[in-house]
Amino acid sequence: MPLHDRHTTHEPALPHSGEQALKNSQPTPWYRQIAAVITQHGVLKGIGTPLFIGLFFGAYFYVLKAPAYPTTVMPVTWVDQMISFQPSAMPLYVSLWVYVSLPPALLATRPELYRYGMAMAGTCLAGLIVFYFWPTAVPPADIDWARYPEVGFLKNVDAAGNAFPSLHVATAIFSGIWLDHLLRRFGAPRWSRLINWIWCVGIIYSTLATRQHVAVDVWGGLVLGGGAAWLSLRHRAYAERTSRV
Repeated sequence: MPLHDRHTTHEPALPHSGEQALKNSQPTPWYRQIAAVITQHGVLKGIGTPLFIGLFFGAYFYVLKAPAYPTTVMPVTWVDQMISFQPSAMPLYVSLWVYVSLPPALLATRPELYRYGMAMAGTCLAGLIVFYFWPTAVPPADIDWARYPEVGFLKNVDAAGNAFPSLHVATAIFSGIWLDHLLRRFGAPRWSRLINWIWCVGIIYSTLATRQHVAVDVWGGLVLGGGAAWLSLRHRAYAERTSRV
């Protein structure tokens, strides 16, 4: 036997099954988890979200046109005086309807979707009840809306009523808190959560910059949406604990 054959040894190769086990032990990247979840219950998500938005708008415009009592004009504060009218904020304002569709898209099971839908519906219902029994409006702005047709269209469709609390703000902060929670659960990087909050704050800011709301309405929306998100997430955590018992 040649000398080099006697002294040369080779490490055994890692079996194929061992390689596969090692791959399986690696955590699934966050973006793959999200991609997998988005496709689950696609029909329910695809029909349920626009149906919910449509029903909300029906109730919203009904209350807007038929309040129970005379309308109260909301006060202007120093915050409103600091923020100038900015028609360029219009795309951010209308982007809410994309933004609120993201949290349900990231939910994996039917019970989660139903609980989330009930929590969002409760938030909107609370705002509509306030609108009906205490109708409010923002003060008229000294602006020639004909110079800004895109914002003027919004003013014609969504009159300056149903002001306090701002449901635009309430649903934005509700969605923002839930999105942050879900991104954390997927192990998403910080930059993705930062983008979420920049978008959320941008929507809230746009309600003032387009003169759809005043600062008092915004604070009311933050309290309503933030409180509802906190309660719904507490209920979610409780449901997950009890299901493991």
